[in-house]
Formats: sequence, C-alpha cells, structure tokens
Amino acid sequence: MSRIGKAPITLPDGVTVTLDGQSVKVKGKKGELEATLVEDVTIAQDDEGLKLSPVVDTQRARAMWGMSRTIVANMVKGVSTGFSKDLEINGVGYRAQAQGKKLTMQLGFSHEVIYPVPEGIDVVTPKQTEITVSGIDKQKVGEVAAKIRSFRPPEPYKGKGVKYADEFIFRKEGKKK
Repeated sequence: MSRIGKAPITLPDGVTVTLDGQSVKVKGKKGELEATLVEDVTIAQDDEGLKLSPVVDTQRARAMWGMSRTIVANMVKGVSTGFSKDLEINGVGYRAQAQGKKLTMQLGFSHEVIYPVPEGIDVVTPKQTEITVSGIDKQKVGEVAAKIRSFRPPEPYKGKGVKYADEFIFRKEGKKK
C-alpha cells in the first residue's frame, strides 16, 4: 500500500476543487490549475478533503496512486501559497537583472545571456547576485530554475556559476607544484 497515496489531501480555506471524471481543476487565491489523472486512479471528495485510490491492485496502479496524489497536493499548495526557488550567482563580474518578462545575465561570456521568462512564472532579482523564481506550478518553477542554472553551472574549483541557494558544491583541490 502506498503511504503517500492513502493520506488525504486537506483543502485550505479559499481553495475549491472541481472533479469531472479524471479531470481535476483547483482554484485558489493565486490562480487556477488543471490536470488529468491516469485511468488507474480514482479521486473522490469528502469531509476530510480529497482521497485517491487505485482502481485495481497492480504494480502500475499503486505507482500511479502515489504520483497522482502528489500531483494534486502540489496543485492545491500552488494555488494557495505558491512555490519558489532561489538561485545564487558566484563569480567576479557575474550578475543578473530582471527586466519585465526577460532575465538578463552576465556570466563570463563575451555576450549577455537573455532568457525570456515563460507565462505564469515570476523572476525577481533582489540583489545582482540573487535570483528568485516563483509561480503556482511546481514543475514549471523547477524547470525554469534548472534552465537558468544550466547557462553556467557551478564549477568545482572556485564555485563560480549559478547554483541553487541550498546547494552544496563539492570543492576539488587545485594543481600541486
């Protein structure tokens, strides 16, 4: 039995869920999200919140049960509080600046890196060396943060590059004489 799947999803105040077969729509103060669940899982709403259960007892159905519950729980959390990822830039002359719907970065190349921010995502630069990516869709926030990090991943000798704020860079020792 899935320990994740059998836990009910509690709905915070101000969040409404509309169920239509396998389609789930979640609406909250931050926005609205929609997802279609796989056929191996059923979803029902009761007093405790949302409960998911597998249709049949197969390996795939049990795997989809926990995954589907996590997807719906992330949708509920996204429309109520939202998600954010913090990135740090390390290196001499490395900096970033958010301008409307684009992020401009100097990362040690001969040119500026300009990244157009997708719809539904907010990018803020509180300092020149900090980037905050936020939005209601957890998958999209993580994807945008990973894309920004991929322009200049941190290197292991001096740690220069773009890294997650909570990421630890394992440092290597340099050459010896």
